[in-house]
Amino acid sequence: MVELVELFHGTVFGLCYRMLGQWQDAEDVTQDVFVRVFRSLHRYDRQREFKPWLLAIAGNRCRTVLAQRKRRPTPRPVVNDLPDPNPALRDAQHLSEEVQLALGKLRDDHRAAFLLFHEQELSYAEIGEVLGCPVGTVKTWIYRARRDIARELIRRGAIEETNDDNVRSV
Repeated sequence: MVELVELFHGTVFGLCYRMLGQWQDAEDVTQDVFVRVFRSLHRYDRQREFKPWLLAIAGNRCRTVLAQRKRRPTPRPVVNDLPDPNPALRDAQHLSEEVQLALGKLRDDHRAAFLLFHEQELSYAEIGEVLGCPVGTVKTWIYRARRDIARELIRRGAIEETNDDNVRSV
């Protein structure tokens, strides 16, 4: 069992952190996911791949936490504006923060599909299995997530729109 946690902890935590946006919540959900996996291993269908099953549990737990979070006020973080001596690093960090904010504005299902595709590198079929929806729906959600992220980044001035449907960092 320890090997299972060591093998998949980073993957599960990464998905949880990107979906939830808070380190502590991601740690809590990751731990809960592995507890649920251990309790449900006897029901696991060994004909299926393990990773999509595990990530389905993680995605479901994250969606539950997000739904609970909507019912309570969200604390606002305190940010200290300290100058960064490296402008390129500062620009990359700024863009990364803007992408995180844009991800946070996506619908939960769009965000989950986007993260499973781009971060976990699952196929459309695997994502459909994880999220319990058809492949066509997965493709639509990922397309809409990309479109909405780009629109939000343009709206916030983090990137510029170009004439050839590409975007460029500001």
